[in-house]
Amino acid sequence: MSSIVIFGAGGRVGRAAVAEAVTRGHQVTAVVRDPRRHLDLAGPGISVVRGDVADAASVASAAAGHTAAINASARLDIPSRDHFVAAAEALIDGLDKAGVRRLLVLGIATTLESSPGVRLMDSPDFPEEYRTFSQGHVAEFETLSEAGPGLDWLMVVPPMNLDPAGPRTGRYRTADGTVLDGAGHIAHPDLAIALLDEIDEPRHHRIQLAVAD
Repeated sequence: MSSIVIFGAGGRVGRAAVAEAVTRGHQVTAVVRDPRRHLDLAGPGISVVRGDVADAASVASAAAGHTAAINASARLDIPSRDHFVAAAEALIDGLDKAGVRRLLVLGIATTLESSPGVRLMDSPDFPEEYRTFSQGHVAEFETLSEAGPGLDWLMVVPPMNLDPAGPRTGRYRTADGTVLDGAGHIAHPDLAIALLDEIDEPRHHRIQLAVAD
């Protein structure tokens, strides 16, 4: 049994990760910006706390005593690059202070390569507003890539078609940084399985890991 701190625990993916972690017997600290809005998250094995993933001191405080961290947070009220870079920097600093070595972050499918050296977001007809949002994840990946060897991080990247109500099948496929063949789809419970598998038995390190069913 491990103790896992999950930032962005109030979102759909965050909630799925909390549920999967508890099912596996882990103790979970669910970090949200306003615990009063997420009272339903609390339960056996789950502590809900206030925190800010973009603040290193807050990260260090929430992560102290844990064995792994997941960041499933997102902000739509500030520029994408500002949030994801600030979060990556705070996680690198804060987790180091807390002594947490394993970090999983949630990426976005548009940053995956559809052919060598060409990402989905590089298509000439790709909508500019989505390209701008995707650049935040690109910058996040670049920031994490500059972290020292003490942080064993992984960016898990689901396909664009995420199904919050889909069934838990326990099946998923992976690829290193590239779009997976076939229909791009995964249910939130199976995405959570992919995240927790990489905590229970880490197999991939310091890359973008594409996952799909």
